[in-house]
Amino acid sequence: MGGGSGPRPGEVSLAHHGVLYLDELPHFRPSALEALRQPLEDGVVSIVRATRAVIFPASTMLIAAMNPCPCGWHEEPGDRCRCAPTLVAKYRGRLSGPLLDRIDLQVRLPAVSPAAMVQGAPGESSATVRARVAGARARQRVRGQPGPNAHLTAEWLGRVAPLDAESAALLIRLAERHGLSARGQQRIRRVARTIADLDGEQHMAPHHLAEAMAMRLTVEGGSAPMGR
Repeated sequence: MGGGSGPRPGEVSLAHHGVLYLDELPHFRPSALEALRQPLEDGVVSIVRATRAVIFPASTMLIAAMNPCPCGWHEEPGDRCRCAPTLVAKYRGRLSGPLLDRIDLQVRLPAVSPAAMVQGAPGESSATVRARVAGARARQRVRGQPGPNAHLTAEWLGRVAPLDAESAALLIRLAERHGLSARGQQRIRRVARTIADLDGEQHMAPHHLAEAMAMRLTVEGGSAPMGR
């Protein structure tokens, strides 16, 4: 976060307008993890000392990784995990609900088999993905919105990501089932709007909303978060 007697910026501010990658997320101190809540929400870090207060910019893309359990084999084939359920719960419990609520995408990455590593077909090239992302950003600029979808206010979401009756019913149903906060619901709509942009769709459809929800609820389903 930064700090010191003469406050200096920390890693999250040095990653301003870039990427902050944190590996083995549950092993960071709880105080350090909870301090991430402000920059993830507001894009700044406030350092307060007895004689002064300093605000550093911290608008960064957070990518974090963790194992599903301390040994790393929970829910993987082969029955190799030896972690007791209480140990798995304690390990995952190091990430608080308010912190996870600010992580838009939480994706489980299963272990890759040796056969897939050797014989698997190559994925898309970086150039192909980059072109799709550039197209999505261009669509956002054409709409005249004040910034990328990740920074849209509730008012702007109402303009560019309105919910039809089916989408509204779906969001209400899953919000009630999973106890989604108002912040969580808004972030899901931002992600759904982005998925629609990546698909080249002018209007956000229920299946975009369902995909955004699926990528946010994997922790509740027993999987590990991968990033924001």
